[in-house]
Amino acid sequence: MNKLVLTPEERHNIESGAWFAKLSPTLRQAMLSRAYVRRMVDGTALAARGTPAEDWCGVAKGAVRVSLVSLSGKQVTLTYVDPGTWFGDISLFDGLPHTHDADVHGDTTLLVVRKADFKLLLGQHVELYEALLRLNCRRLRLMFNHFEDLNTRPLAARLAKQILLLAKSYGIAQGDEIRIGLQLAQEDLAQLLGASRQRVNQELKGFEREGAVRVEPTRLVVLSREKLLVIAER
Repeated sequence: MNKLVLTPEERHNIESGAWFAKLSPTLRQAMLSRAYVRRMVDGTALAARGTPAEDWCGVAKGAVRVSLVSLSGKQVTLTYVDPGTWFGDISLFDGLPHTHDADVHGDTTLLVVRKADFKLLLGQHVELYEALLRLNCRRLRLMFNHFEDLNTRPLAARLAKQILLLAKSYGIAQGDEIRIGLQLAQEDLAQLLGASRQRVNQELKGFEREGAVRVEPTRLVVLSREKLLVIAER
């Protein structure tokens, strides 16, 4: 295990996370004292579907892709866990195996709390139970919103909404533009949206014509957040 040493940027990402920031100072310090730092390169496997859960993690930098392989062999990306977000608690709670695969996307830093320490934190800090309940309620709401969008909104609206979310989590302001720091190929976006790469490519070209985004080989640049908001509501 590595000594807990986060860079200023990584520590800021953890401490400014919406969920973590609302915890009491005592609980925040207890979590940090039980965690260790793990730095990984792109593609590192964290968990496999059907395997036992051992860790609770907070993303300090980078991203974790949560995915599965369908019965037809198609890779499906469910989400990218962004900096400041904690994950892995569900399987530690119910004792059941992982429901999905998880791997590192880009160079990533995690704060890792081992299963035994997670149990100790629950036993010593009753506050953590309610906090995790709120966290999972938030996840459910996001899941329901995703299902609603999938069944009621066209691909262009869903893609625009996803780009806005990525810009919020990974956006780097450059003048009037916002460069999305997370490296995503069009195939990655297609897997995330449950669409073909060809259809995503067509929609992105439409966004470019409207002056909403600029498409680079492995990056997206938001030119107009307002235009993306309009597309997302169509």
